Amino acid sequence: MRLSLVLILSLAYITGACQTTSNAEEEKYTYPIQKTDEEWKKMLSDEQFYILRRQGTEYAFSGAYWDNKKKGTYYSAATGQPLFSSEHKYTSGTGWPSFYKPIDENAVKEIVDRSHGMVRTEVVDSGSGSHLGHVFNDGPAPTGLRYCMNSAALLFVADGEELPTIVKAWKDDYGK
Repeated sequence: MRLSLVLILSLAYITGACQTTSNAEEEKYTYPIQKTDEEWKKMLSDEQFYILRRQGTEYAFSGAYWDNKKKGTYYSAATGQPLFSSEHKYTSGTGWPSFYKPIDENAVKEIVDRSHGMVRTEVVDSGSGSHLGHVFNDGPAPTGLRYCMNSAALLFVADGEELPTIVKAWKDDYGK
């Protein structure tokens, strides 16, 4: 009985210690787009705020883009920053949009995520640090990576469609 109690308390301590999602490197980085929670809440839906700013996730097979097969570009719903190309999207079977690489190596940042009692690699947009999803080492060639993203964290613009205002603003402010 005493051993069981010690094991339970030890597990609770270890799980609690793993709840941090930041590390020293992340704390030193300053994102070009800084907003208060109130500013984010005004521009994002409740679901987007939960995912992008609170590191939430949507249910598998529930997002708008997990099965999207149109050609185009995926942008950050927080900033309008280009993140992924449909050319790099593939069907992973996980229920989330999956890509084997970002549109540009500087489009996203990868951060050690020790939440929920496990170690993963969180993916955020490099413009605001907004949570997009996670990257795993079980993807296809040529990278072997699976960038598993939340649809609600993304805006998709099909080739030939007019760009939304947020994307135009990103392009005006940051080029490309």
